[in-house]
Amino acid sequence: MSPASHFSLLVVDDEPDLRTLYELTLLREGYEIETAACVEDAWAQLADRTFSAVITDMRLPDGSGLDLLHRLEEAGRREKTIVITAYGSAESAVEALKAGAYDYLTKPVDLKLFRSVVASALGRAAASGPTVQPDQLPSETGAARPSRAGVAVRPVPTIVIGPVAAAAPPAGALARMAGNSAPMQQVRSLIEKVSRSMAPVLVHGESGTGKELVARAIHDSGVRRGQAFIAVNCGAIPEQLLEAEFFGYRRGAFTGANEDRDGFFQAARGGTLFLDEIGDLPLSMQSKLLRSIQERSVRPVGATTETPLDVRIVSATHKNLAADVQAGRFRQDLYYRLNVIQIRVPPLRERLEDLPAICDRVLERIAADAGVSPPPRLTRDALAYLLRYPFGGNVRELENLLHRAVALCDGDVIDVGDLDLPEAAFSDSGRAELAALQADAPPPSAVELAASALPAPLPDDLAAYLDGVERDILVRALERYRFNRTAAGASLGLSLRQMRYRMARLGVMVAEHGVAIGPGADDPDDELPPAGSGRA
Repeated sequence: MSPASHFSLLVVDDEPDLRTLYELTLLREGYEIETAACVEDAWAQLADRTFSAVITDMRLPDGSGLDLLHRLEEAGRREKTIVITAYGSAESAVEALKAGAYDYLTKPVDLKLFRSVVASALGRAAASGPTVQPDQLPSETGAARPSRAGVAVRPVPTIVIGPVAAAAPPAGALARMAGNSAPMQQVRSLIEKVSRSMAPVLVHGESGTGKELVARAIHDSGVRRGQAFIAVNCGAIPEQLLEAEFFGYRRGAFTGANEDRDGFFQAARGGTLFLDEIGDLPLSMQSKLLRSIQERSVRPVGATTETPLDVRIVSATHKNLAADVQAGRFRQDLYYRLNVIQIRVPPLRERLEDLPAICDRVLERIAADAGVSPPPRLTRDALAYLLRYPFGGNVRELENLLHRAVALCDGDVIDVGDLDLPEAAFSDSGRAELAALQADAPPPSAVELAASALPAPLPDDLAAYLDGVERDILVRALERYRFNRTAAGASLGLSLRQMRYRMARLGVMVAEHGVAIGPGADDPDDELPPAGSGRA
């Protein structure tokens, strides 16, 4: 370890023996140490000088470590804080991280992990690098070796020891996020905030929105950017192999285990472990993952002891995990461990103003990969055509579409014909018709607005009552959009097929002179209402 005398730490604990233990441990690392026994003593020292980091116990004689965290936050202090507590419940750990703590540890503290967490908070690498098997390291040419199924292993760079200022600038993951719409500006702001701590992050978004890019941006923007980033697709690993892949195994643990092998957690030591599609993990594996996250240690299959690890967890899912918790498909305690901070990645349809910038960025990358210069560009008609497309697959679908267009276009200009988009996608989305009709749609009446504020009596038949509410909404939407089912459905977030299904089930029919209510169909797919006026 290189000299660290320029790092000063404040240790706050009411137990003299533990203060001495922490002090001696950190002095051997070359840090300058000051100690305090209570909140007021610590605050008095903070008033006199600035420290690199504050290490505090959770429970103190005149308050708690959270009180100290809140004071630091209110004063705008920049010291990173590590909370150590014997009361390491999920609630207290989450509360500390939400209050701004960089990380937390539970007593009895493993001193090796203690040194590693302190070094990480200060932007220094631990003396021992990640324990990765040779087949996980980059080759002599710098290219990554083949990875195991379900995991992408980023080459482990040379470990640099020194202060944060000496570290390399953040890599380009954040810069690769194209667009300046309000939703993307919020995502960037959250990334910059969460990258300064160890708080677990749950990235939520539809498939193809770029959740892994957000996770890489969090890693690249923080002090762990010089360490490994391990991306794991939890849904791509067979259930019987999950424990061995995550935690590793020891020789002889099972048939075919001819040597010791590290898992994803060991490969990510000191860095970030990205658990993509976390909602696909079976319940049996969820309990084992929870223990590893909670105890900061793993036990390889066939081993008798646990190994402490310093790993940041970032997870992602397209599922509604809160609903899965209620349904018993996802552990509630694991959900709260992972969901300390949530970043929602907006679908492409919610940030269409970013579409030109995204297209330019994707076309530049495609051209660079193919060695083509200058990169192809979209005509104004082609861009306007794309703005009408629903993009159910989000940015991933857009990338595939542009790859095809580049291959089909004759020169360096992509026109509407080169996009080769199915017309059915446009007619089903209803976007164009909705945009044209919304300008002419009358505003809601005062009676409609007042009716929504009146309390309704409790229904005797809940199912019939809800059907009546849905039927009324469908009728009002049809009347507002001049009985055009496509536009009315789009205004409610429904496709034409979904709109027709609901109309048939509830007996809502578009007749020549308006909307007629009849008996609901037993099988909506076989008995769709007639469109008497010929409207879509």
